[in-house]
Amino acid sequence: MAAEATDDAVGYFIEDLEYHGRSERTREAYERVLRRFEEFIAGPRCPNERSLTPAEAGQRECMAWVHSLRESHSQSTVATYASYLHRFYAYMMQVEAFDSNPMALVVEEMDETIEKDPQRREISLSAMREFVAGITHPLDRAVIVVLLKTGMRVGELCNLDLRDLVLDDADLDETYSLGTRGQLNDRAESLYVANDVGRGDVINGEQRHASNKRRRATIVPVDVELRRTLRRWLAVRPNTVSAADPLFLSTRDDWGERLTPPMVRSIVTTHARSMGWYQSGGDAAENVTPHYFRHFFTTHLRDRTGDRGIVKYLRGDVADDIIDTYTHNWGDRVRELYLDKIYDIL
Repeated sequence: MAAEATDDAVGYFIEDLEYHGRSERTREAYERVLRRFEEFIAGPRCPNERSLTPAEAGQRECMAWVHSLRESHSQSTVATYASYLHRFYAYMMQVEAFDSNPMALVVEEMDETIEKDPQRREISLSAMREFVAGITHPLDRAVIVVLLKTGMRVGELCNLDLRDLVLDDADLDETYSLGTRGQLNDRAESLYVANDVGRGDVINGEQRHASNKRRRATIVPVDVELRRTLRRWLAVRPNTVSAADPLFLSTRDDWGERLTPPMVRSIVTTHARSMGWYQSGGDAAENVTPHYFRHFFTTHLRDRTGDRGIVKYLRGDVADDIIDTYTHNWGDRVRELYLDKIYDIL
């Protein structure tokens, strides 16, 4: 096993992360950082005179790599990347592929710490409207407006099917089978966000590549702006290769296939970068990512409603008592308050 693990130590570790159930996004983050470390210790900036592998690198090489990160990354990001390398070495020691963990002392002596609750970039509603106005592609615009209007997670957006959407539109009804979920019977225009979708599960005839992390299923109202945006997308939505009829499909290389979290992150990164809201190596305090829109939704809707409970319900992270309070009087409470208070973004 030791030889197998050290031939491509990073690949071995990433594969084991998958076996341990880590998400695709987590594995991608680890691999990106660890491959950069590999490049560093094999390149001219490494203190050693020869190219090294991770198994051969020592404390001095690790310390030099961490120091190189300080040139272009925030303290929290440096600490995060160092923790990735530390965990990599600790794991490889546990499986007896490596003899030691050169990052142990490096991490102990570092001043940088991971910021658990970073202060995020503050973007005003008017600036966010300007951002959305600059997005003309129907898919990109629909994805970002859904994230802004609902606060749902990326995986939850990717797992939406046509059956999860109710729109009162006779023309669309002739083209698509919308809102066929039983939970949406007699509902006004809404999106149903399930809570029982796990990565690898076969749902509605298709294996899913992302999980829905909410504690309870949620029905989120569709306001006038979101309705208009979704209609525009559905007017050009390509034919799908999936029997599940995903709501959002790729219009690029993977034409007609369900949108995936990496695709969504690419969409958001591209547009955020054009506004100066994203830079490579930046952390959560600087960069606008899909998760930022969940933060934006939470902050603004909570301030506008003064009701933390209803925001928790819409986010899907609620306790049973809040469910009992609101779902028993859906039309008269959640829907009316949401439609009255949700911010205009177009």
